[in-house]
Amino acid sequence: MSTDSNAFDYQTYLKSAPEQPGIYKMLDGNADVLYVGKAKNLKKRLSSYFRKQGLAVKTQAMVARIQAIETVVTNTESEALILEQNLIKTLKPPYNILLRDDKSYPFIYLSHKDRFPRLALHRGRKNQTGRFFGPYPSAGAARETLGILQKIFKVRQCEDSFFRNRTRPCLQYQINRCKAPCVDLVDEQEYGRDVQDSVRFLEGKSQEIIFDLIGKMDTAAESLEFEQAAAFRDQVNFLRQTQEGQVISAQRGDADVLGIAWEPAGCCVIVIFVRQGRVLGTRQFHPDFKLEATREAALLSFLANFYIRNADARDFPAEIVIPCAVEDQELLETTLREVAGKAISLRHQVRSDRKRWLELADKNAVQALAVWLADRKNIYQRFLMLQQALQMPAVPERIECFDISHTMGEGTVASCVVFDQQGAAKSDYRRFNIRDITPGDDYAAIGQAVERRYARLLTGEGKMPDLILIDGGAGQLGKAMESLENLQLTSITVIGVGKGETRKPGMETLLDGVTGKEYALEPSSPALHLIQQVRDEAHRFAITGHRQRREGKRRKSILEDIPGVGAKRRSALLKYFGGLQAIQQATVAELSKVNGISKALAQEIHDHLHR
Repeated sequence: MSTDSNAFDYQTYLKSAPEQPGIYKMLDGNADVLYVGKAKNLKKRLSSYFRKQGLAVKTQAMVARIQAIETVVTNTESEALILEQNLIKTLKPPYNILLRDDKSYPFIYLSHKDRFPRLALHRGRKNQTGRFFGPYPSAGAARETLGILQKIFKVRQCEDSFFRNRTRPCLQYQINRCKAPCVDLVDEQEYGRDVQDSVRFLEGKSQEIIFDLIGKMDTAAESLEFEQAAAFRDQVNFLRQTQEGQVISAQRGDADVLGIAWEPAGCCVIVIFVRQGRVLGTRQFHPDFKLEATREAALLSFLANFYIRNADARDFPAEIVIPCAVEDQELLETTLREVAGKAISLRHQVRSDRKRWLELADKNAVQALAVWLADRKNIYQRFLMLQQALQMPAVPERIECFDISHTMGEGTVASCVVFDQQGAAKSDYRRFNIRDITPGDDYAAIGQAVERRYARLLTGEGKMPDLILIDGGAGQLGKAMESLENLQLTSITVIGVGKGETRKPGMETLLDGVTGKEYALEPSSPALHLIQQVRDEAHRFAITGHRQRREGKRRKSILEDIPGVGAKRRSALLKYFGGLQAIQQATVAELSKVNGISKALAQEIHDHLHR
């Protein structure tokens, strides 16, 4: 251990450390949290960090930065585990696993109270009356299932507001995807059967539906109702085709099946979601483990992170199938029962379908990790080639790129995208709504965006880049350099990315903002490919932001700018007059007849609309 006089006096601290369950926070010299952990015996667990041998390199690096330790004693180890995951989610310590998966999973929702129930994609709290099927690993998987249901059973998927206001069938009826219950072209009994069949399909009972449809087809044919028989035949054929593309288990039940591939250079976890005996899809994760040194330890950290820290965003299955036994498995099951409100079993010795799913998950994890590591290596090679091409003193670790988007000067938005040696760091992306400039002045827009971005970083909001790319020529680059000089940031390499004379990809010109040196890289250069990738991403991000801002502005009603006219009064005006044009043509006396509109306010509205 270090003999530095400023080093943490762990021996004195450990003498008074509690021998009870709880959590511990390791702090650096700035009182920032380095790591949060839990322990059954805090004193024994903390002592293990300061032993003379056996620590991994990453653990040694963290211990060298410790200046203080804080502990919180809990009643049970299960409480400690829950508190640990909550603190990791809140504090985001750099040495804990950071799994960015807080969003809830999508479900398929079936309304109950409606005369003609609807099917819809749902994400978020399940506080509506009805049934929820899922979860699905992605919105795309849920939409694919909804598309199948729409083709086979033709249950409506439109919004209630759209459904209630129809006077004639919509396009879905025309293309044979709906039976138009909105205009009573189907009776409730037939529609109810379609809803029930949809439910059975979502429960994985496709085979039962096929047998029922075959019986209906035979009955219709015997009654000489050949059109109806043909419709049943088409449903049977489509269900069979759909069934061929699914993995269906003879065993019912819900399970998450996890496969993991672990190497010191990286980790991949595959989660297969099985609901009602059907595999709904998979999700792939690459957790950023800092201290875990084995596959089992990595799996345990992932399980706690995935199911406990983000409990509000999870739909818990009855069973979680894992590839190997993990330490504290009983504790984990107890804690999962507490956060989920139901019994959940962790199993690693399985047979039949579950064994095949587990093998599939592990196989996919190994393959995905190999691809991911190869991609990371490729990205690093591009960074290395970029350093050589721009003659930088070291390989850049972080690149930021700026671009501007507007339409004839309207709704100007600047984007800042970030790439590191693992690829796009999307959580660090930023957009800036440009204001107080001459419309269409790209130079001023770039200058403002750069100044606002790095003024924030100077206050400690984020990390400084090693390389800044400016999409544009000498004018944009000059404004960016001016803003950086005002902030006294002169040590960062800044490159302007011009389109070149032909404005074709591969013919870009690179201009150094400090030296004025111009670089012309070969079209096949990996360094140029990296610059193009970053530049194109900045362009995409800027255009998306500009469109959102422009559309939001155009959707805004002129009534929203009138002082004293809130949502209720706007609604009252529109209901009374029937539209904005009639409001603009109304006199002060007519405006004052609206409930909640005084004569003074009517005068204000009239003046504003005719100003």
